[in-house]
Amino acid sequence: MKLTNDIIISTLPSRLSTLTVSLDELKLSKTYRENSWNVRQLIHHIVDSHLNGYMRMKLALTKENPVVKTYEESEWAKLTDYDLPVKVSLQLLESLHERLTYLLENLTAPQLQLTYQYPDGSKMRIEQSIALYAWHGNHHFAHMQLALNN
Repeated sequence: MKLTNDIIISTLPSRLSTLTVSLDELKLSKTYRENSWNVRQLIHHIVDSHLNGYMRMKLALTKENPVVKTYEESEWAKLTDYDLPVKVSLQLLESLHERLTYLLENLTAPQLQLTYQYPDGSKMRIEQSIALYAWHGNHHFAHMQLALNN
């Protein structure tokens, strides 16, 4: 069953590619507000985040309420792979979202209720996680639009 959030997730890679295909280094370095991540960092961050989300959902589908790892997003953004061309992350995101979308479209109603747990004990149902990652992609897409329109 195709859900709205599935469509949002499936179209994110092409929307990001369209937005960024002709950007030069100067535009990729633009930020949406003072002390925020730039367009390049946002693209790399989305991939990091959605890779983690995909793995969390797969863990929830294969283990009972697994405890998942968190990560320090701001520290990851300082790693050297954030200097790579955005094309590298856009290609990865396209493949990741193709797999993620296929997985999501084939989940059953009971599977959508499965959970994973953060180290602090809070739980996330797969259906909540889908909504979160749909929102997350759109949220940072809007940040990039703001940065590019400044």
